[in-house]
Amino acid sequence: MDAANLARLNDARRARRAAILLTDLGSGSDSVVIEGDSVEPSLQDAVEAALRSGKSTAIDVDGHRYFLNVHLPPAHIVIIGAVHISQVLAQMASLAGFDVLIIDPRTAFATPERFLGIDLTADWPVDVLKDRPLDAYTALVAVTHDPKIDDFPIAEALRIGCFYVGALGSRKTHAARLERLRADRVDEAALGRISAPIGLHIGAASPAEIAVAILAEIVQTLRTRAVSPIGDKK
Repeated sequence: MDAANLARLNDARRARRAAILLTDLGSGSDSVVIEGDSVEPSLQDAVEAALRSGKSTAIDVDGHRYFLNVHLPPAHIVIIGAVHISQVLAQMASLAGFDVLIIDPRTAFATPERFLGIDLTADWPVDVLKDRPLDAYTALVAVTHDPKIDDFPIAEALRIGCFYVGALGSRKTHAARLERLRADRVDEAALGRISAPIGLHIGAASPAEIAVAILAEIVQTLRTRAVSPIGDKK
């Protein structure tokens, strides 16, 4: 890899952007493809599939053999609310390889004893997210049932383009949430990205089962999402 490609790859890593080191195994030449870059039409499907799966692979295209070395940012899960569901979800998500952050200003809930080994912040989301911003490789899970705590991070996640935004609550609760977010000028397309009621519909009842449904939906969304359109630099 030449110095320019190494620098571009490192820049992408620092910016938490997905990238592929694309090497022509015949000639040895390589290039860096950042998610959203334009690529040859013959390579487009393979590049998009690699960015979704995160798996490096070799492909044959038009008589050439290429190796796609995929570099995805570690996916984050930010959980708003230090509740029973969060206790189980944080443990499972960590085992599945996700970085986890829990935010809850309610100090009676956000105690280290309840979340051993988990990154926990007992502060308001509006303050925490200034220093630890969301990004496209973050899943936002809001589970407090308190609009004063949940609404800001949900709106911020939609604005930033988090790959997953989920919120706990009944359909009636979610309808009221949507009205508040509309009043906050969140557009309808963005509102349609909220998973609510949260999680896959598996009949989950207990906090542990709901956590399973949430994590499964996060993984499904991460691995099946549409990657940035070719040429989209936003």
